Amino acid sequence: MRLTMSLYLSKIQSLRIVAALEDCAHQLDLLGHSLSVQISREQGSASTQEKDRLVQLKADCQFIGHHITKLCFELEDTQSFESIPQAMEEDEAQKAARKKREDEKMRKEREQALLIQQQEIEDKKDQIHKLYLLLNELEGERSKLQKKKKSKATILSTQMAKESYRKAQLMDQLELLQKQIEEEARFHEETVNFLQTQYEEFQQRLHKWKQQTKKMQQEKQSKLDNLGCKRTLNTDKLMEMRRMFKEMERVVLEDKKEQELNLQQEEEAKAATTIQAYWRGTMVRRGLGPFKKVEEKKGKKKGKKKKK
Repeated sequence: MRLTMSLYLSKIQSLRIVAALEDCAHQLDLLGHSLSVQISREQGSASTQEKDRLVQLKADCQFIGHHITKLCFELEDTQSFESIPQAMEEDEAQKAARKKREDEKMRKEREQALLIQQQEIEDKKDQIHKLYLLLNELEGERSKLQKKKKSKATILSTQMAKESYRKAQLMDQLELLQKQIEEEARFHEETVNFLQTQYEEFQQRLHKWKQQTKKMQQEKQSKLDNLGCKRTLNTDKLMEMRRMFKEMERVVLEDKKEQELNLQQEEEAKAATTIQAYWRGTMVRRGLGPFKKVEEKKGKKKGKKKKK
């Protein structure tokens, strides 16, 4: 199962995290350089295991530093850290592959040792078979010698003594080889039992690792689902706030337009009143329009009074 995580940060948060990660990367570089110096100083077969551990530690530092650099670029470009789960999955995959290679190497070494032991047992069996054949040949020769019944008893007794001595030697060798075969068979059985036990332990560890990996994946998926739900809720709230903001902005713009229209109407009314007052004053001063008739009527009335 592949886990994906997408959390977007602000530019300032991203820069702060990048600064902290760059400091960590610098510390890892210093640690890797120190490990390189220490590895070069390790010599002799007694320090092989320590050297292997230092080499593995240096590789882990390089692996972590590589992913920190990758994460810094990602934070600077997209303000997110989607590469973290990928790095975790790659690390788990590399650990599992390395463990599998070690187990496979150990299994092959055990199998090779077992094959060598089986070949040695077969060689011992061939030697015993040859000794049996030789013993049969000697028995045949002795039978022939006995059948011939040579006249010289001393020669016959001497040959028989030699044959008996050789037979005793062959019997001793045969007994020794049988003991060696029994010892090899016992060792072979112990090796098979040990390999079977190791295999069962490896199977139990593998099952346990699978369960732990599955549990970790479920926990991460649960966290990811929670983050997704929170992000969905935040997105809905943000959309609702944007809608309310647009509605408020529309109301404010409409109110502003209405105020500007009212202000314009007031200014127009004020200007019209000012123009009307000015025009009426001009007509009164110059005696235009209806104001002229009033003055003429007044002048005629005054003329009639004078004539009377």
